[in-house]
Amino acid sequence: MEIKNRGWTMTWCAVGINLACGILYSWSVFAAALVNDLGLTKTEASIPNAIALGMLALLSIPGGRLQDRFGPRICATICGLLVGVGFIVSSFASSLTVLALSFGVITGSGIGLAYGATTPAAVKWFPPQKRGLISGLVVAGVGLAAVYQAPLTQYFVSNYGVKNAFLIEGIIFSVVILVLAQFLSNPPEGYVPSGTSSPVKGSGVTANREFSPKEMAATSQFWLIWLMYACGSVAGLMIIGQLAIIAKLQANIAWAFVFVAFLAIFNSSGRVVGGFLADKLGRTNTLLIVFVAQAINMFFFSTYTTSNLLLMGIGIAGICYGALFSIFPALTFDYFGMKNGGVNYGIVFTSWGLAGVIGPIMAGYVVDSTQSYHLAYMVSAGLLVISTILVLFLKAPKVTEDSKVVARASESLGA
Repeated sequence: MEIKNRGWTMTWCAVGINLACGILYSWSVFAAALVNDLGLTKTEASIPNAIALGMLALLSIPGGRLQDRFGPRICATICGLLVGVGFIVSSFASSLTVLALSFGVITGSGIGLAYGATTPAAVKWFPPQKRGLISGLVVAGVGLAAVYQAPLTQYFVSNYGVKNAFLIEGIIFSVVILVLAQFLSNPPEGYVPSGTSSPVKGSGVTANREFSPKEMAATSQFWLIWLMYACGSVAGLMIIGQLAIIAKLQANIAWAFVFVAFLAIFNSSGRVVGGFLADKLGRTNTLLIVFVAQAINMFFFSTYTTSNLLLMGIGIAGICYGALFSIFPALTFDYFGMKNGGVNYGIVFTSWGLAGVIGPIMAGYVVDSTQSYHLAYMVSAGLLVISTILVLFLKAPKVTEDSKVVARASESLGA
Protein backbone atom coordinates (compact mmCIF):
# COMPACT_ATOMS: atom_id res chain seq x y z
CA MET A 1 0.00 0.00 0.00
CA GLU A 2 1.30 3.45 -0.83
CA ILE A 3 2.43 5.57 2.06
CA LYS A 4 -0.06 8.32 1.23
CA ASN A 5 -2.90 5.92 2.07
CA ARG A 6 -1.42 4.40 5.22
CA GLY A 7 -2.68 7.18 7.49
CA TRP A 8 -6.29 6.27 6.88
CA THR A 9 -5.53 2.59 7.40
CA MET A 10 -4.02 3.46 10.79
CA THR A 11 -6.97 5.69 11.60
CA TRP A 12 -9.67 3.11 10.94
CA CYS A 13 -7.79 0.30 12.68
CA ALA A 14 -7.33 2.60 15.68
CA VAL A 15 -11.06 3.41 15.60
CA GLY A 16 -11.85 -0.32 15.60
CA ILE A 17 -9.61 -0.99 18.59
CA ASN A 18 -11.21 1.87 20.49
CA LEU A 19 -14.67 0.56 19.63
CA ALA A 20 -13.69 -2.59 21.52
CA CYS A 21 -11.97 -0.72 24.37
CA GLY A 22 -14.97 1.54 24.92
CA ILE A 23 -16.58 -0.95 27.31
CA LEU A 24 -15.77 1.53 30.09
CA TYR A 25 -18.51 3.77 28.72
CA SER A 26 -21.23 1.19 29.27
CA TRP A 27 -20.13 0.44 32.83
CA SER A 28 -23.30 1.93 34.27
CA VAL A 29 -25.18 -1.12 32.88
CA PHE A 30 -22.76 -3.44 34.70
CA ALA A 31 -22.99 -1.23 37.81
CA ALA A 32 -26.77 -1.47 37.97
CA ALA A 33 -26.55 -5.27 37.64
CA LEU A 34 -23.88 -5.50 40.35
CA VAL A 35 -26.09 -3.50 42.73
CA ASN A 36 -28.99 -5.88 42.11
CA ASP A 37 -27.15 -9.22 41.79
CA LEU A 38 -24.20 -8.86 44.16
CA GLY A 39 -25.76 -6.43 46.65
CA LEU A 40 -23.12 -3.74 46.18
CA THR A 41 -23.89 -0.16 47.13
CA LYS A 42 -23.90 2.46 44.39
CA THR A 43 -20.55 3.75 45.66
CA GLU A 44 -19.03 0.25 45.65
CA ALA A 45 -20.34 -0.44 42.14
CA SER A 46 -18.46 2.67 40.97
CA ILE A 47 -15.09 1.55 42.33
CA PRO A 48 -13.99 -1.01 39.66
CA ASN A 49 -14.75 1.47 36.89
CA ALA A 50 -13.04 4.32 38.74
CA ILE A 51 -9.92 2.18 39.17
CA ALA A 52 -10.04 1.21 35.49
CA LEU A 53 -10.22 4.88 34.50
CA GLY A 54 -7.27 5.66 36.74
CA MET A 55 -5.22 2.76 35.34
CA LEU A 56 -6.16 3.80 31.81
CA ALA A 57 -4.64 7.22 32.44
CA LEU A 58 -1.54 5.91 34.24
CA LEU A 59 -0.77 3.24 31.66
CA SER A 60 -1.17 5.66 28.78
CA ILE A 61 2.26 7.03 29.77
CA PRO A 62 4.21 3.77 29.27
CA GLY A 63 1.84 3.04 26.39
CA GLY A 64 2.83 6.31 24.75
CA ARG A 65 6.53 5.67 25.38
CA LEU A 66 6.29 2.17 23.93
CA GLN A 67 4.45 3.59 20.93
CA ASP A 68 7.08 6.27 20.34
CA ARG A 69 9.99 3.80 20.59
CA PHE A 70 8.69 0.44 19.34
CA GLY A 71 5.48 1.24 17.48
CA PRO A 72 1.79 0.87 18.28
CA ARG A 73 1.43 -2.81 17.33
CA ILE A 74 3.11 -4.05 20.52
CA CYS A 75 0.99 -1.81 22.76
CA ALA A 76 -2.28 -2.79 21.15
CA THR A 77 -1.41 -6.51 21.24
CA ILE A 78 -0.68 -6.38 24.97
CA CYS A 79 -3.95 -4.47 25.37
CA GLY A 80 -5.92 -7.27 23.73
CA LEU A 81 -4.42 -9.84 26.05
CA LEU A 82 -5.02 -7.80 29.21
CA VAL A 83 -8.60 -6.89 28.27
CA GLY A 84 -9.39 -10.57 27.76
CA VAL A 85 -7.77 -11.68 31.01
CA GLY A 86 -9.42 -8.87 33.01
CA PHE A 87 -12.91 -9.64 31.77
CA ILE A 88 -12.57 -13.40 32.13
CA VAL A 89 -11.31 -13.11 35.73
CA SER A 90 -14.18 -10.69 36.43
CA SER A 91 -16.61 -13.41 35.36
CA PHE A 92 -15.50 -15.47 38.38
CA ALA A 93 -15.55 -12.55 40.84
CA SER A 94 -17.82 -12.75 43.85
CA SER A 95 -16.41 -9.78 45.75
CA LEU A 96 -15.64 -6.13 45.18
CA THR A 97 -11.94 -6.76 45.76
CA VAL A 98 -11.64 -9.23 42.89
CA LEU A 99 -13.63 -6.96 40.57
CA ALA A 100 -11.40 -4.03 41.49
CA LEU A 101 -8.30 -6.05 40.62
CA SER A 102 -9.61 -7.80 37.51
CA PHE A 103 -11.70 -5.17 35.76
CA GLY A 104 -10.14 -2.16 37.47
CA VAL A 105 -6.43 -2.95 37.36
CA ILE A 106 -6.01 -5.54 34.58
CA THR A 107 -8.60 -4.37 32.05
CA GLY A 108 -7.92 -0.71 32.78
CA SER A 109 -4.20 -1.24 32.22
CA GLY A 110 -4.79 -2.90 28.88
CA ILE A 111 -7.06 -0.13 27.64
CA GLY A 112 -4.52 2.45 28.82
CA LEU A 113 -1.77 0.87 26.72
CA ALA A 114 -4.00 0.93 23.65
CA TYR A 115 -5.08 4.51 24.28
CA GLY A 116 -1.45 5.61 24.47
CA ALA A 117 -0.81 3.98 21.10
CA THR A 118 -3.83 4.54 18.87
CA THR A 119 -4.16 8.34 18.74
CA PRO A 120 -0.46 9.21 18.20
CA ALA A 121 -0.10 6.36 15.69
CA ALA A 122 -2.84 7.81 13.51
CA VAL A 123 -2.01 11.51 13.99
CA LYS A 124 1.65 11.05 13.02
CA TRP A 125 0.56 10.31 9.44
CA PHE A 126 -1.25 13.67 9.01
CA PRO A 127 -0.29 17.38 8.88
CA PRO A 128 -1.00 19.77 11.80
CA GLN A 129 -4.18 21.21 10.27
CA LYS A 130 -5.81 17.77 10.46
CA ARG A 131 -4.67 16.80 13.97
CA GLY A 132 -7.91 17.82 15.63
CA LEU A 133 -10.09 15.94 13.17
CA ILE A 134 -7.97 12.76 13.17
CA SER A 135 -7.73 12.77 16.97
CA GLY A 136 -11.50 13.18 17.10
CA LEU A 137 -12.14 10.30 14.70
CA VAL A 138 -9.84 7.92 16.59
CA VAL A 139 -11.20 8.65 20.05
CA ALA A 140 -14.77 8.70 18.70
CA GLY A 141 -14.46 4.93 18.62
CA VAL A 142 -14.23 4.82 22.41
CA GLY A 143 -17.34 6.92 22.91
CA LEU A 144 -19.33 5.30 20.10
CA ALA A 145 -18.69 1.88 21.61
CA ALA A 146 -21.49 2.28 24.13
CA VAL A 147 -24.02 2.62 21.28
CA TYR A 148 -23.76 -1.10 20.73
CA GLN A 149 -22.07 -2.20 23.96
CA ALA A 150 -24.77 -0.84 26.29
CA PRO A 151 -27.64 -2.82 24.70
CA LEU A 152 -25.30 -5.77 24.09
CA THR A 153 -24.27 -5.80 27.75
CA GLN A 154 -27.90 -5.42 28.82
CA TYR A 155 -28.83 -8.41 26.63
CA PHE A 156 -26.06 -10.60 28.04
CA VAL A 157 -26.80 -9.54 31.63
CA SER A 158 -30.55 -10.11 31.25
CA ASN A 159 -30.21 -13.50 29.55
CA TYR A 160 -27.04 -14.98 31.01
CA GLY A 161 -26.29 -13.01 34.18
CA VAL A 162 -23.66 -10.41 34.91
CA LYS A 163 -20.81 -12.93 35.37
CA ASN A 164 -21.38 -14.61 32.02
CA ALA A 165 -21.68 -11.19 30.42
CA PHE A 166 -18.11 -10.46 31.53
CA LEU A 167 -16.91 -13.79 30.11
CA ILE A 168 -18.58 -13.47 26.71
CA GLU A 169 -17.57 -9.87 26.12
CA GLY A 170 -14.01 -10.51 27.27
CA ILE A 171 -13.52 -13.18 24.61
CA ILE A 172 -15.13 -11.13 21.84
CA PHE A 173 -13.31 -7.87 22.48
CA SER A 174 -9.94 -9.51 23.07
CA VAL A 175 -10.04 -11.23 19.67
CA VAL A 176 -11.07 -8.01 17.87
CA ILE A 177 -8.26 -5.98 19.45
CA LEU A 178 -5.60 -8.63 18.77
CA VAL A 179 -6.51 -8.84 15.08
CA LEU A 180 -6.64 -5.08 14.43
CA ALA A 181 -3.42 -4.48 16.39
CA GLN A 182 -1.42 -6.27 13.71
CA PHE A 183 -2.21 -3.53 11.16
CA LEU A 184 -0.89 -0.60 13.21
CA SER A 185 2.47 1.07 12.52
CA ASN A 186 4.22 4.43 12.79
CA PRO A 187 5.34 6.28 9.63
CA PRO A 188 8.91 5.59 8.45
CA GLU A 189 11.84 7.69 9.67
CA GLY A 190 11.89 11.07 7.97
CA TYR A 191 8.29 10.89 6.79
CA VAL A 192 6.72 14.34 6.38
CA PRO A 193 2.95 14.54 5.72
CA SER A 194 1.97 16.70 2.76
CA GLY A 195 0.73 20.10 3.88
CA THR A 196 2.78 20.09 7.11
CA SER A 197 3.98 23.64 6.55
CA SER A 198 0.43 25.02 6.86
CA PRO A 199 -0.27 26.23 10.41
CA VAL A 200 -3.48 25.58 12.29
CA LYS A 201 -5.56 28.69 12.98
CA GLY A 202 -5.09 29.78 16.56
CA SER A 203 -3.23 26.61 17.55
CA GLY A 204 0.13 28.10 18.47
CA VAL A 205 2.07 25.34 16.75
CA THR A 206 5.72 25.38 17.84
CA ALA A 207 6.92 23.98 14.52
CA ASN A 208 10.65 23.43 15.04
CA ARG A 209 10.61 22.51 18.71
CA GLU A 210 10.25 18.97 20.05
CA PHE A 211 9.80 18.90 23.85
CA SER A 212 10.93 15.97 25.92
CA PRO A 213 8.58 14.92 28.74
CA LYS A 214 10.84 16.68 31.26
CA GLU A 215 10.93 19.87 29.21
CA MET A 216 7.17 19.80 28.76
CA ALA A 217 6.56 19.36 32.48
CA ALA A 218 8.71 22.43 33.16
CA THR A 219 6.36 24.73 31.23
CA SER A 220 3.41 26.59 32.68
CA GLN A 221 1.39 25.58 29.63
CA PHE A 222 1.57 21.92 30.60
CA TRP A 223 0.15 22.56 34.07
CA LEU A 224 -2.63 24.78 32.71
CA ILE A 225 -3.57 22.08 30.20
CA TRP A 226 -3.38 19.37 32.88
CA LEU A 227 -5.67 21.27 35.28
CA MET A 228 -8.16 22.20 32.56
CA TYR A 229 -8.39 18.60 31.41
CA ALA A 230 -8.94 17.33 34.96
CA CYS A 231 -11.54 19.91 35.98
CA GLY A 232 -13.32 19.78 32.63
CA SER A 233 -13.68 15.99 32.56
CA VAL A 234 -15.33 15.38 35.93
CA ALA A 235 -18.85 16.22 34.77
CA GLY A 236 -18.83 13.92 31.76
CA LEU A 237 -17.24 11.03 33.63
CA MET A 238 -19.78 11.38 36.43
CA ILE A 239 -22.72 11.25 34.01
CA ILE A 240 -21.26 8.33 32.07
CA GLY A 241 -20.49 6.27 35.16
CA GLN A 242 -23.83 6.94 36.88
CA LEU A 243 -26.31 7.44 34.04
CA ALA A 244 -28.35 4.25 34.54
CA ILE A 245 -28.78 5.13 38.22
CA ILE A 246 -29.41 8.84 37.48
CA ALA A 247 -32.16 7.97 34.99
CA LYS A 248 -33.90 5.71 37.49
CA LEU A 249 -33.60 8.06 40.46
CA GLN A 250 -34.19 11.35 38.70
CA ALA A 251 -36.74 10.47 36.00
CA ASN A 252 -37.91 7.00 37.11
CA ILE A 253 -36.68 5.44 33.86
CA ALA A 254 -35.98 1.71 34.10
CA TRP A 255 -34.75 1.26 30.50
CA ALA A 256 -31.72 3.47 31.07
CA PHE A 257 -29.47 1.40 28.79
CA VAL A 258 -31.13 3.26 25.90
CA PHE A 259 -29.96 6.56 27.39
CA VAL A 260 -26.46 5.11 27.73
CA ALA A 261 -26.50 4.39 23.99
CA PHE A 262 -27.75 7.93 23.24
CA LEU A 263 -25.00 9.35 25.44
CA ALA A 264 -22.44 7.38 23.46
CA ILE A 265 -23.71 8.87 20.20
CA PHE A 266 -23.45 12.40 21.57
CA ASN A 267 -20.06 11.64 23.12
CA SER A 268 -18.68 10.35 19.81
CA SER A 269 -20.20 13.19 17.82
CA GLY A 270 -18.57 15.66 20.19
CA ARG A 271 -15.16 14.14 19.52
CA VAL A 272 -15.45 14.59 15.76
CA VAL A 273 -17.18 17.98 15.91
CA GLY A 274 -14.78 19.21 18.59
CA GLY A 275 -11.78 18.21 16.49
CA PHE A 276 -13.23 19.88 13.40
CA LEU A 277 -13.98 23.12 15.28
CA ALA A 278 -10.58 23.08 16.96
CA ASP A 279 -8.93 22.98 13.51
CA LYS A 280 -11.18 25.79 12.20
CA LEU A 281 -11.72 28.10 15.20
CA GLY A 282 -8.58 27.33 17.18
CA ARG A 283 -8.04 25.09 20.20
CA THR A 284 -8.60 27.69 22.94
CA ASN A 285 -11.71 29.22 21.36
CA THR A 286 -13.29 25.78 21.10
CA LEU A 287 -12.39 24.97 24.71
CA LEU A 288 -14.11 28.15 25.91
CA ILE A 289 -17.32 27.18 24.10
CA VAL A 290 -17.22 23.65 25.50
CA PHE A 291 -16.50 24.58 29.12
CA VAL A 292 -19.15 27.32 29.30
CA ALA A 293 -21.84 25.14 27.74
CA GLN A 294 -21.06 22.22 30.06
CA ALA A 295 -21.01 24.44 33.16
CA ILE A 296 -24.49 25.77 32.38
CA ASN A 297 -25.72 22.25 31.69
CA MET A 298 -24.43 20.94 35.03
CA PHE A 299 -25.96 23.86 36.90
CA PHE A 300 -29.44 22.87 35.67
CA PHE A 301 -28.97 19.09 35.46
CA SER A 302 -30.91 18.30 38.63
CA THR A 303 -34.01 19.86 37.02
CA TYR A 304 -34.01 17.32 34.20
CA THR A 305 -36.74 15.07 35.60
CA THR A 306 -38.44 13.93 32.39
CA SER A 307 -37.13 11.71 29.61
CA ASN A 308 -37.01 14.61 27.14
CA LEU A 309 -35.17 16.95 29.48
CA LEU A 310 -32.77 14.21 30.51
CA LEU A 311 -32.07 13.40 26.87
CA MET A 312 -31.28 17.07 26.24
CA GLY A 313 -28.97 17.16 29.26
CA ILE A 314 -27.02 14.03 28.36
CA GLY A 315 -26.78 15.30 24.77
CA ILE A 316 -25.02 18.49 25.89
CA ALA A 317 -22.92 16.59 28.42
CA GLY A 318 -21.84 14.02 25.84
CA ILE A 319 -20.92 16.51 23.12
CA CYS A 320 -18.98 18.80 25.47
CA TYR A 321 -17.18 15.92 27.19
CA GLY A 322 -16.36 14.18 23.91
CA ALA A 323 -14.89 17.34 22.40
CA LEU A 324 -12.15 17.35 25.04
CA PHE A 325 -10.72 14.11 23.64
CA SER A 326 -9.94 15.63 20.28
CA ILE A 327 -8.91 19.11 21.45
CA PHE A 328 -6.40 18.13 24.14
CA PRO A 329 -4.32 15.66 22.07
CA ALA A 330 -4.12 18.20 19.22
CA LEU A 331 -3.22 20.96 21.69
CA THR A 332 -0.48 18.80 23.23
CA PHE A 333 1.00 17.92 19.84
CA ASP A 334 0.83 21.56 18.70
CA TYR A 335 2.58 22.92 21.78
CA PHE A 336 5.11 20.18 22.47
CA GLY A 337 5.74 18.42 19.14
CA MET A 338 5.15 14.95 17.68
CA LYS A 339 8.49 13.20 18.33
CA ASN A 340 7.53 12.43 21.93
CA GLY A 341 3.83 12.89 21.28
CA GLY A 342 2.79 9.51 22.65
CA VAL A 343 4.42 9.80 26.07
CA ASN A 344 3.76 13.55 26.35
CA TYR A 345 0.04 13.12 25.77
CA GLY A 346 0.10 10.13 28.11
CA ILE A 347 1.36 12.43 30.86
CA VAL A 348 -1.28 15.05 30.05
CA PHE A 349 -3.91 12.30 30.07
CA THR A 350 -3.20 11.44 33.73
CA SER A 351 -5.38 14.46 34.54
CA TRP A 352 -8.32 12.66 32.98
CA GLY A 353 -7.49 9.64 35.13
CA LEU A 354 -7.72 11.76 38.27
CA ALA A 355 -11.10 13.03 37.09
CA GLY A 356 -12.15 9.42 36.42
CA VAL A 357 -11.48 8.51 40.03
CA ILE A 358 -13.06 11.65 41.52
CA GLY A 359 -16.18 12.00 39.35
CA PRO A 360 -17.95 8.62 39.65
CA ILE A 361 -17.00 7.99 43.29
CA MET A 362 -17.99 11.52 44.33
CA ALA A 363 -21.35 11.09 42.60
CA GLY A 364 -21.92 7.68 44.20
CA TYR A 365 -21.07 9.02 47.65
CA VAL A 366 -23.32 12.08 47.23
CA VAL A 367 -26.34 10.04 46.14
CA ASP A 368 -25.81 7.42 48.86
CA SER A 369 -25.68 10.23 51.44
CA THR A 370 -28.37 12.59 50.15
CA GLN A 371 -30.47 10.48 47.74
CA SER A 372 -29.83 13.21 45.15
CA TYR A 373 -27.08 14.14 42.67
CA HIS A 374 -27.65 17.89 43.05
CA LEU A 375 -24.49 18.59 45.06
CA ALA A 376 -22.37 16.54 42.65
CA TYR A 377 -23.72 18.58 39.72
CA MET A 378 -22.86 21.83 41.50
CA VAL A 379 -19.30 20.70 42.23
CA SER A 380 -18.88 19.74 38.57
CA ALA A 381 -20.20 23.13 37.45
CA GLY A 382 -17.71 24.87 39.74
CA LEU A 383 -14.80 22.87 38.29
CA LEU A 384 -15.90 23.81 34.78
CA VAL A 385 -15.88 27.50 35.73
CA ILE A 386 -12.28 27.02 36.90
CA SER A 387 -11.39 25.42 33.55
CA THR A 388 -12.97 28.35 31.71
CA ILE A 389 -10.86 30.84 33.64
CA LEU A 390 -7.67 28.83 33.02
CA VAL A 391 -8.22 28.87 29.25
CA LEU A 392 -7.91 32.66 29.30
CA PHE A 393 -4.32 32.34 30.54
CA LEU A 394 -3.21 29.71 28.01
CA LYS A 395 -0.65 30.82 25.40
CA ALA A 396 1.70 28.76 23.22
CA PRO A 397 5.19 28.16 24.65
CA LYS A 398 7.70 30.74 23.46
CA VAL A 399 10.46 29.14 21.41
CA THR A 400 13.69 31.11 21.07
CA GLU A 401 16.25 30.55 18.36
CA ASP A 402 18.65 29.20 20.98
CA SER A 403 16.17 26.59 22.10
CA LYS A 404 15.62 25.51 18.50
CA VAL A 405 19.36 25.08 18.00
CA VAL A 406 19.61 23.05 21.23
CA ALA A 407 16.68 20.90 20.21
CA ARG A 408 18.16 20.15 16.78
CA ALA A 409 21.55 19.37 18.33
CA SER A 410 19.94 17.01 20.83
CA GLU A 411 18.09 15.21 18.05
CA SER A 412 21.30 14.83 16.02
CA LEU A 413 22.94 13.17 19.03
CA GLY A 414 20.03 10.79 19.42
CA ALA A 415 18.79 12.32 22.65
